Amino acid sequence: MRGVVFRGNSVAEVIDYPDIAPGPEQVLIKLRSSGLCGSDFGRYRGEGPNEHSGELRRPGHEPCGEIVGLGTGVVGRKIGDRVIQHHYEGCRECDYCLTGWQQLCQVAEKKEYYGGSMHGGHGDYMVAHQSTCVPLPDDLDFEVGAYLACGASTAFQALKKLDISGRDTLAVFGQGPVGLAATMFGTEMGARIIAVDISPERLEMAANSGAWATIDASNGDVPEQIRELTHGTGADATLEAAGLAATRVVAVESTRIFGRSCLVGEGGEVTYQPTPHIIHRHLTLLGSWTFSTFGLAEAARFAAQRKVPLASVITSRSTIEEAPLAYENFSSGAPGKFVINWD
Repeated sequence: MRGVVFRGNSVAEVIDYPDIAPGPEQVLIKLRSSGLCGSDFGRYRGEGPNEHSGELRRPGHEPCGEIVGLGTGVVGRKIGDRVIQHHYEGCRECDYCLTGWQQLCQVAEKKEYYGGSMHGGHGDYMVAHQSTCVPLPDDLDFEVGAYLACGASTAFQALKKLDISGRDTLAVFGQGPVGLAATMFGTEMGARIIAVDISPERLEMAANSGAWATIDASNGDVPEQIRELTHGTGADATLEAAGLAATRVVAVESTRIFGRSCLVGEGGEVTYQPTPHIIHRHLTLLGSWTFSTFGLAEAARFAAQRKVPLASVITSRSTIEEAPLAYENFSSGAPGKFVINWD
């Protein structure tokens, strides 16, 4: 079977992997779509190949496809099921695992990551534990399912944590795939969205995705521009999806007194002044990391029932053979969502 390997130093290659079969309580998934994610850049740009325990591992933690094989003991899954694969696996017994948050499992030796410690979705097939498979609604196609497998549902979870509603003006910092999904979902939840970025292309996509206003962060004081749009008060809520120190500070400074701010973009560092930034402004500062299997299912149902046009964010579609070029283009900062499609 064909699959991608990261060789290191921004080199991806398509190679032949051995054919695979599901073990106990596992399913065999024929991939239909697999998303590219910025969190893979560490492995893609790293000095060596993507390995675990001395063996190459296929990347790809946004898989969506069809179940074509069942291992022994599988319950509740059948051949032909369309599924989004949740890319974490834990002990399946602790409180976190039982509530669908397997990435929070505290049993280190049982904690796995599809696309990292285990083979991921950048291949013709993958095997996964039955507990990681979430139904893909009939109204959604596979590539939207791949988008929901990580980026879009991460945005949905953060908006739920912020308790976004039609009462809110929400400023979303960063209009990459996560930020654009937040703009779309937040709009559907009734909020007025202020999209912030430095890329004209991404700001145009945000405007087309329902943003009430857009701000080019390279054109002056962002908090002041947001106050001008909100009658001097600031945004009711802010979501930071860029993962940069400067935008993390600006997001807090753009939030009104008694407002809420959520950190989603990973990596890097930030320094806040607790008294002026948080304490004296009664700010609620939140963190949100991915989602549970139940959260993934909820995000997918919401997207299907509300007809959220997530497909409009997908700007690049490639075959498995074209995946190395797709990674090259994606890592250069090209806007929108990239997916690898089969059939």
